[in-house]
Amino acid sequence: MLLITQAIFAQGSWGRINIPTNLNLNSVYFTDSLYGWVAGDSGTILHTKDGGINWAFQESQTSNNIVYVFFLNRNLGWASSFDFTEPPYGTELLKTTDGGANWTLSSYPEENIFMNCILFLDSLNGWMGGSPHAIVRTGDGGVSWSQAEVDTSTLAFFPVLKISFFNEQYGYASGGMFDIAGVTWRTDNGGEKWYAIDPSEAPADEVHGLHLFDSVTVLGAGGDPDFGYGVGMLRTANGGVNWNYDELSIQGNAYDLDFRNDTEAWAPLGPRRKLIYSLDAGDSWTDINSPDSTAIYDMIFPDTLHGYAVGRNGAFLKYTPPVPVSVESGYPDQLHQIKLHQNSPNPFRTETIISIEIPPVSIKNPGKKTRLKLVVINAVGEKVSELLDQPYEPGNYEVSFKSMDLPAGIYYYQLLAYYPGKAPAVVSTKKMLLLK
Repeated sequence: MLLITQAIFAQGSWGRINIPTNLNLNSVYFTDSLYGWVAGDSGTILHTKDGGINWAFQESQTSNNIVYVFFLNRNLGWASSFDFTEPPYGTELLKTTDGGANWTLSSYPEENIFMNCILFLDSLNGWMGGSPHAIVRTGDGGVSWSQAEVDTSTLAFFPVLKISFFNEQYGYASGGMFDIAGVTWRTDNGGEKWYAIDPSEAPADEVHGLHLFDSVTVLGAGGDPDFGYGVGMLRTANGGVNWNYDELSIQGNAYDLDFRNDTEAWAPLGPRRKLIYSLDAGDSWTDINSPDSTAIYDMIFPDTLHGYAVGRNGAFLKYTPPVPVSVESGYPDQLHQIKLHQNSPNPFRTETIISIEIPPVSIKNPGKKTRLKLVVINAVGEKVSELLDQPYEPGNYEVSFKSMDLPAGIYYYQLLAYYPGKAPAVVSTKKMLLLK
């Protein structure tokens, strides 16, 4: 696939990758770094098994606009589409048990309810949120649904756009209506009853995204779709009893909110054709142009090293995290001269060779050895193999890495150098792709 445009900054980079559709994409879901689905206009669902390199169309059984897709694992997934073809209008629900090779289609039993989001906690227990108002649950994998009890406050029955659970007990939802009110809901009893935000604390526009730091600390994102006001950030530190709302100096509306790790967060601004990011858990934000000036609406980080986003005209973005490659000051000069070469072959299936070069000119004292360690790290930052750890003289070295029973995916190999009295220094880190 062709990498068209890339926006690069200190915390990582987003690049736009060609996929085989130019239809608008509304939703993206990845269960891990490899398996993902995108969905959008005209019943479009595409699936990748290699992190977005190759895609296959799936038969969704509908030609209507698919607004949301969710997968519990690589096999079990659900999606919702809006049926406006002829009365009675409503929601079409899609389900697959084989990764989308086959989708089954059914109609949500209540007319004129349009489900905007889906969340399953396990194979049986799930939630949906919809418009004009709906928080519904299932205990049988989506065969039947029942309306959850909500309080009777002024804002309780506004549209629901997103539902998130910290655990089986504590959950939050967000939504609202443009130029009327943004709403959040909370439950502390597993969804038996939901409580809406106090009207005095509600913002003027809908809240699209939620991030749960823990059971009581939550950040929400929204704003003004007309760009007249700043992106809105809504916070609670007491389980949703009280909320504080702030507007950024960046105009627009955050259509989603996702954290890469504990401190780095991203939000797409849709038709503003911008992304905003925070490196301090949402305390401050910076805006950048989206790659190829594309309108982006939905994104996901399945782990700390991988991110994906979708938007208008078949836009699919892939995130590349920052990789430490520089050597800190205070180490011997020869450390800057050591070279870690790209593995070959790459991609590989069973075995690949990693080469290391220690040039003689970099050694001020001939015969002096440098202790080097070479490790392999998986997509979530876990060490899966240690290939060497010993002193080395100047020279060229080759190290074999065998995949053994490791799953397919992207891996990183990192070379570290050790010197007395100092912390290990990262000489270089490179990426390799294991195929099966």
